[in-house]
Amino acid sequence: MTEETTLVTSNTISTSTFGMQPTGHMFIAEYKNGMWNQGQLQPFQKIMMSPFALCFHYGQTVFEGMKAFRMKDGRLNIFRPERHFERLNTSLERMKMPDMLHDVFMNGITQVVQADKDWFEKDEDRSLYIRPLVIASEERIGVKVSDEYLFMVMASPAGKYFVSPLNVKVETTYTRAFEGGTGFAKCGGNYGAAFYPTHLARLQGFDQVIWTDGTNHEYIEESGAMNLMFVVDGTLMTPALSGTILDGITRDSILTIAAKKGMKPEERRISVKEIEQWFKQGKRVEAFGAGTAAVVAPIKTIDIDGTKYSTYIGDDAVMYSLKKELNDVKYGVAKDEWGWNHIL
Repeated sequence: MTEETTLVTSNTISTSTFGMQPTGHMFIAEYKNGMWNQGQLQPFQKIMMSPFALCFHYGQTVFEGMKAFRMKDGRLNIFRPERHFERLNTSLERMKMPDMLHDVFMNGITQVVQADKDWFEKDEDRSLYIRPLVIASEERIGVKVSDEYLFMVMASPAGKYFVSPLNVKVETTYTRAFEGGTGFAKCGGNYGAAFYPTHLARLQGFDQVIWTDGTNHEYIEESGAMNLMFVVDGTLMTPALSGTILDGITRDSILTIAAKKGMKPEERRISVKEIEQWFKQGKRVEAFGAGTAAVVAPIKTIDIDGTKYSTYIGDDAVMYSLKKELNDVKYGVAKDEWGWNHIL
């Protein structure tokens, strides 16, 4: 899971009010009679849908969250669209929705970005957040797989997502996802299931929760708005991907950059007890979230069973250098060695 402002407390949300201001255009394509049409760009507007539309009833909603940037030379760059396209189709398959066509996807995001190029700013941490969305649109009340769908692309200007380091708690009562479920898919239902426990955590003064496995609450998984990463003894660690963890594009990008820096990152199971031991042994622990909206979000405290532990957020923390190297690629300051940038 990533990017939802409703999962964070107001004092940590960027003052730019993430996701509330649409740009001037949107793209819409329709799936009917077993095929997608080519879609078209149009002014951003409200859409008319029947209350019978299946997306309102049975959960067939899938989306992506991605960004475009104005590079230092003025060109526009959509970051890693191919990886987002692949992940969208992975989610669609799990939700028994039709695969998105590559040309329709790329045309949709490209046309919106080009049409709304005047919304871009060159400042660091400024970008255009892009939201591709697929919903079931067949007008019928009945528990069935829809035969009709809408693909839409919208955008919104975005700045820094979090304005201060986060206070989080390890969640050991409620569960977001189970093996065999939809935890790895970027579908609406995953977020709906997270709202109540996150609300309870907010009432206790926390900004986010750290989800644990749904069997014994023994191993950490991800946070409400991002993947989780730790730096201990110079080693970058993150929970290994599974059927309950989203395959984050920012996560993958940071792991790739860390490997280039010689860090030898570890993707493995990380237990709550292991994290406690780090703190009890007096280790310097960096903890941060990684996601499209947040990029790198420092965590300053982790609450485990009522005990609050402080992490390291000093200026020389490794996470800041990782974020800088990633942003340098996005904004064209550093060479894109991996072909991540889709430059218009």
